[in-house]
Amino acid sequence: MTRRFGDRATFAVEVGEMKSPALRVVNLWAADKWLTTDDDVTYVPSISWYMRLDAQRVRQRDIRPCPFPGLAPEEIFRLLHGDETDFREQFWFMRWGQSVDNVSAYAYLDDDLVIIFRFWRARHPFPEDLGKVFVARIPPDEFAAIVEEAANLLDAGSSAEDPTSGPRQTSEPEQEH
Repeated sequence: MTRRFGDRATFAVEVGEMKSPALRVVNLWAADKWLTTDDDVTYVPSISWYMRLDAQRVRQRDIRPCPFPGLAPEEIFRLLHGDETDFREQFWFMRWGQSVDNVSAYAYLDDDLVIIFRFWRARHPFPEDLGKVFVARIPPDEFAAIVEEAANLLDAGSSAEDPTSGPRQTSEPEQEH
């Protein structure tokens, strides 16, 4: 059963089938666009950690303000993406591993969290999306809550340890009921 956190029209995380203790289907959506089109099976310890980092950054408002006030988000994307200095790295966002490496994404705060992204692989399954810049706006605390709730579910349903290492030791022995 898949659990959705958020709204696909703005931002959503869908946590699906467990493939192994450390692998799970996770689909990401922003601005009604499916971001994980190339690979939706994720290594849970990694994606959960990256998700929590971004949620914390957003919740603490540790996201840069709009880099080019007064310009449209699509133009801001083009300017950031064309920048070959360290400046654009300050706006990199959702760098959560292989599942989203088909998307170039940046974010900034402009009251809302503004996520601007573009698909870049020529083999993208929706060719009409190639070359277009998409924009998702979401209140920062809403984004953080969505991501934290999804990460909590991911962590609860998987094991971050080596599945071949045997059961994890606890500080207290388990009680029989």
